[in-house]
Amino acid sequence: MRRNPRDTEESNRTLNRRTLMLGGAMGAMVAVLGARMRYLQVDQADEFKLLAEENRINIRLIPPVRGLIQDRNGKVIAGSEQNYRVVITREAAGDVELVLRRLATIIPMTAEELQSSVEEVNALSAFVPVTVAERLSWDDFSKVAINAPALPGVVPEVGQSRRYPLDTDFAHVVGYVGPVSEKDLEGLENPDPLLKIPKFQIGKIGVEKWMEDTLRGEAGTKRIEVNSAGRVMRELERQEGDPGTDIRLTIDADLQNFAQVRLGTESAAVVVIDVTNGDIVCCASAPSFDPNLFVRGISHTDYKALMDNDHRPLANKTVSGAYPPGSTFKMVTALAALEAGVIDTNHTVYCPGYLEFGGRRFHCHSRGGHGRVGLTESLAKSCDVFYYDVAQKVGIDKMAEMGRKLGLGQKFDIPMSAITEGIMPNKQWKLERHKQDWRIGDTINASIGQGYVLTSPLQLAVMTARIASGRAVAPRLVRMVNDKEMPVPDAVPLEVPPEYLAAVRNGMYEVVNGEHGTAKSSRIVEPTMVMAGKTGTSQVRNISKAERDAGVISNEDLPWNRRDHALFVGFAPYDAPRYAVAVVVEHGGGGSTAAAPIARDVILRALSEGLPSLDAYPSSQRGRIETMLKELPLRDPVTGQPPVMTET
Repeated sequence: MRRNPRDTEESNRTLNRRTLMLGGAMGAMVAVLGARMRYLQVDQADEFKLLAEENRINIRLIPPVRGLIQDRNGKVIAGSEQNYRVVITREAAGDVELVLRRLATIIPMTAEELQSSVEEVNALSAFVPVTVAERLSWDDFSKVAINAPALPGVVPEVGQSRRYPLDTDFAHVVGYVGPVSEKDLEGLENPDPLLKIPKFQIGKIGVEKWMEDTLRGEAGTKRIEVNSAGRVMRELERQEGDPGTDIRLTIDADLQNFAQVRLGTESAAVVVIDVTNGDIVCCASAPSFDPNLFVRGISHTDYKALMDNDHRPLANKTVSGAYPPGSTFKMVTALAALEAGVIDTNHTVYCPGYLEFGGRRFHCHSRGGHGRVGLTESLAKSCDVFYYDVAQKVGIDKMAEMGRKLGLGQKFDIPMSAITEGIMPNKQWKLERHKQDWRIGDTINASIGQGYVLTSPLQLAVMTARIASGRAVAPRLVRMVNDKEMPVPDAVPLEVPPEYLAAVRNGMYEVVNGEHGTAKSSRIVEPTMVMAGKTGTSQVRNISKAERDAGVISNEDLPWNRRDHALFVGFAPYDAPRYAVAVVVEHGGGGSTAAAPIARDVILRALSEGLPSLDAYPSSQRGRIETMLKELPLRDPVTGQPPVMTET
């Protein structure tokens, strides 16, 4: 059938419109693609070039060198040493287990170490370098470098590792470093990227922990080029970070070493404070441990041995140990009573060997009693009954107030771990803690440093420094940061009349130098170094009436952990106090026999240029002391050699 011309014309017009529309759409699409291609190839050329570069260029952090920790004279007690190590990156290694098995044929790696490394590498992001071996010998390090083509993703590196050259001497003060743990990261909103580096080490206890931000420094960066196998081809750019800041402590390394070895095998602590500025010049806790073991990764056997030791080598007894102060607390009771005006310096008490109160007998350490004694005699002979009587007159609240004034019951702001506040109780404390009213018997017990009273060796040293100086001496552990002297805490005068302090100091003089002093055998005969002090013995068990009637069992006949603690506090020289010392020997028996001799030797060492002169000791003791000093395993912090003893 023939088609109508009008229909044909209409059909052509429609076709032309469709052709134009389709052509326009195609043209628009080509234009968009062209514009996009221009955008990608021209406008975004630099960005895509960078992305391509990043496929073969890695940026890695450079851990900074940790700051040094030095003693007061600049001797290094915590430093760094070269550490030859091997790292692996999973994205470059491919089959991590296969590569590490090859590595284990080149350097010593146990099956446990290999498996642990595989698990650690697989647990982290593929691009994160993981240390799989460290502290290699130069020979092993060289073997890894030579065999690198067969070890994709493995890179030998030279880093830094913490080292404690004086090991046991400063373990409790300085502490140690260890790998960052999840616990370390808790509470940090924006942790330093360094902390995300596997096995990066930070301070765990002691000065290392509490001054971590100062010691750590700032990370640097390096850009390295790697090939398709992940092998490092070259270093393109390096920007060094800032090393950690050096810290200088107030402690004298020579004195610290002397005190540490003088404590020997005892479970004990000694603290020495410069009364003129509060500097802690010695802070020794025994037994100690080698912090280098923790840096290297302590074995289960070594750690178990430390944990199972009943002398608690991991505990820093100087600041975390809380002990009944025993008779070293009697100065607090006396000063509280004098300041309250309930006694004067001429007050006397008759001691028959006990005090009866409320149907209970409170005993003096002298079973037969001391007769009538005044303040000076009560300290020299350590008469308990004098303080039982005085405490009832003054009351626990005044005693607690004086104790806190002298530094007890306080947590001092120094960079050490597990610092105890101790307990300086009063009526309100017992009501809040035990929901009970305070009793007179509690006051009587507290008057001689028993009952609820607990103190640390550091607190006892501060107490003694304040009594000796008459000022509110505060302890200081950091002397300098980056060669800048740290401020000395302001030691304002104690609000205690000088005549009362003088009376107590006189009693402390008689303790050591008087005819009947409990520490007479530990006196110093050199006139320029005369020591004053106070012995203390604190019970760790109750003594029954039956035992008293039959005779109290001597410490020597008791198991070690049931013996009394031995304490001594003192200062020297008496006429111009320079150092205060506190010694606690756990389960040592008597303060006069176990603690006082240690205190004398340590304070003489502090006052001397080298080892104490034998002339400072009573002539009858010089032979024994000479032998003892020669047998001490001392070492010079720099040379490692024994020091020279002063000739008689």
